[in-house]
Amino acid sequence: MDVTDASTECDRILDEVGSAVIADRAFLEDVLLGFVARGHVLMEDVPGTGKTLTARTVADAVGLSFSRVQFTPDLLPADITGTHVFNERERTFEFNEGPLFANVVLADEINRAPPKTQSALLEAMEEEQVTVDGDTYDLPTPFFVLATQNPVEMEGTFELPEAQVDRFLVKTSIGYPDEAGEEELLHRRLARQDRSPSVESVISGDDTAELRTAPGSVRVDDDVVSYIAAIARATREDRRVEVGVSPRGTQRLLEASAARAAMVGREYVSPDDVKRIARPVLAHRVVLTPDARVDEVRKASIVESVLDAVAVPTV
Repeated sequence: MDVTDASTECDRILDEVGSAVIADRAFLEDVLLGFVARGHVLMEDVPGTGKTLTARTVADAVGLSFSRVQFTPDLLPADITGTHVFNERERTFEFNEGPLFANVVLADEINRAPPKTQSALLEAMEEEQVTVDGDTYDLPTPFFVLATQNPVEMEGTFELPEAQVDRFLVKTSIGYPDEAGEEELLHRRLARQDRSPSVESVISGDDTAELRTAPGSVRVDDDVVSYIAAIARATREDRRVEVGVSPRGTQRLLEASAARAAMVGREYVSPDDVKRIARPVLAHRVVLTPDARVDEVRKASIVESVLDAVAVPTV
C-alpha cells in the first residue's frame, strides 16, 4: 500500500470513528497514529468522555478483534495473560488464552492494578508475546493496546512505572466536547435505540496489515533526522527535567513522524510532521525535577519550549 492509498484509508477510518465518537479530529488522529506506527496509546481523562467507546469503535473500524480488561487492585498477571489448566481426559496441561489474545486490547483504568500486574503488559507491548510458566506464546498480529487512566481519582491507584509509560507511543486526552459537539451528542442519543453507537468495518485483513507498512516507504532526509535528535537532546538539557527523552523515545518520534506523513499522503517527513506529533509522543516520557513538580510545570510545556528553541531545518 503506497502513502496515497494509506492516507485515503486513514481518512475513511477517521470518518467512521468520528460518526460514533464526538471528539476533536486531532485526538482521533493521535489514536490512529499509534496504530499506524505500530505503537500503543495511553488515554488519560475523566470518566464519561468516551475513552472506552473510542477503543471499541477503532477496533470495529479496522476490522480487528477486541478485548477489554478492567484493571482492579486484585487483578493477577495470569488473569490477563492466561494460565495452564489440567485436562482430565488427556491428562495434560493446556494453555487457556487470556484477554490479551486479541488484536485490540483495552486496558481500562490501567493504574488501578498493582505494579506486578502492570508489568505483565511490558513483554506483550514490546515483544508481542507473553511468557507463562516458562512457555512463550505469540500474540495476534497486529497487536494494539489502548490503555486508559483517570487523572482525578487517585485513591486506590498505582502510578505507572516509567518503564511502562515509555512503552506507549502516544499519550493523549479526549477532553470535553464543545457546545455544538455536546448538542450533537444528545441529538445522536435521541435518534437511536441502543445506548452505545456502533460503526462498520472500513478496512480488514491484508489491507490492515499493509496500512501499518506504509510508513516504511516514507523518506526521511538527514536534516530531519538531525532535527529529531536535537529535540530529544534538548529535553535532557532543560533544567526543569530530571530525566529527558530516552533513545527509545527518539526512535518512536522518528517512527511516528513517518506514520504522520503517510497518514496525510506525503512521501517524505517534514519538520511540521515532527512538530505536530512531538507533544503526544514525547511529553509523557519526560520526568520533572521535584522543584518543577512543586511549581506544577506541565510536561507539554517542556516539549513546546524545546520546539521553540531548536532550529527548524529547511526541507
